[in-house]
Amino acid sequence: MSLPPILTSTEQVADFAAELEKHPVIAVDLEADSMHNYQEKVCLLQFSTPEETVLIDPLAGAELAPLKSVLADPQVRKIFHAADYDMRCLARDFDINIDGLFDTMISSQFLGEEKFGLADVLRKYFSVELDKQYQRADWSKRPLSEGMIRYAAEDTCHLHRLVEIFEQKLIDMGRLDWVQEEFALLEKVRFAVHEGPLFMRFKGSGTLDRRQLAVLENLLQWRDEEARRRDCPLYKVFGNKSLLHLAKLKPTGRSKLQEVDGLSPRLIDRYGGKLLQQVSMALDLPEAELPVYPRGERRAKDPQVEKRMTRLKDWRKKVAAELALDPGVLINNALLDELARKQPRSEQDFADVQLLKKWQRKVLGEGILRALN
Repeated sequence: MSLPPILTSTEQVADFAAELEKHPVIAVDLEADSMHNYQEKVCLLQFSTPEETVLIDPLAGAELAPLKSVLADPQVRKIFHAADYDMRCLARDFDINIDGLFDTMISSQFLGEEKFGLADVLRKYFSVELDKQYQRADWSKRPLSEGMIRYAAEDTCHLHRLVEIFEQKLIDMGRLDWVQEEFALLEKVRFAVHEGPLFMRFKGSGTLDRRQLAVLENLLQWRDEEARRRDCPLYKVFGNKSLLHLAKLKPTGRSKLQEVDGLSPRLIDRYGGKLLQQVSMALDLPEAELPVYPRGERRAKDPQVEKRMTRLKDWRKKVAAELALDPGVLINNALLDELARKQPRSEQDFADVQLLKKWQRKVLGEGILRALN
């Protein structure tokens, strides 16, 4: 396969966008640098029509505004594999919205595929081997190697054929409307805007006391500044496990730092003084200034709800096996919990169950009512 062209100017993108509007179906993907830079960004976009694959390099100065119209046109189907992250990035970085989505990863899940990563699917259906070394490549580096360009093109050039297979299988199984509802919901996803202390987005912080929370918040703020200074992801400065252990231990000397999980002698030499400084500042905070972890009102345990939850899980396991679907794809635990608490007794009661999708109500509604009542 010859190397695809790479568009580097806004004028080229505008001409290409006009060409895309002539096609009823296009395949789309993007590459970002989340594993290499502090603030992730879109580094490359791939588009495939049935006839050609074209790459667009936004880092070379090519503006993507000319693509907005065709990507938002519901009459032009956009094929993605695992669209969730890509759609969030496009909306955040370029104010680009996708309408007319067809996601081949979601389709593979609803077809009961045991492996639904793109590499696995392409290997199964087309005997195509994707070079995994480029999954973790730094896509912000220029120039792109020939191997990276070929890998990027492979991500979209097979999706047209894959959709033909998957769509027919979904129709044969009566599940096309299931995935279409999932696609419509996915089109609305966006990155959340976080406010407040960093510990609120840190797994495990709810187990800490107020003094430990202060230590953790100081350490998180320091790590964020250091990652920003070095322009690298947070985990390349310090892992979460080590920070949580530091917050619990509240070390006041270098000897104590040696007890922290994952804190190597090299890291102690490099950051020991700064870590101890952050801990000391938190320990000096007056009691009245210590952070408080906000806790919602605890739900009292209801034995009847727990019984209904157990019955629902048993029912889900049985139905998922019959449909050859992963139980979590069929109906997730959050929805089971809502059903167990609200205990709908009739079809009309489903209107109060916010997480229940239309296809689930249609296909699973009768079984849900039987399991609950």
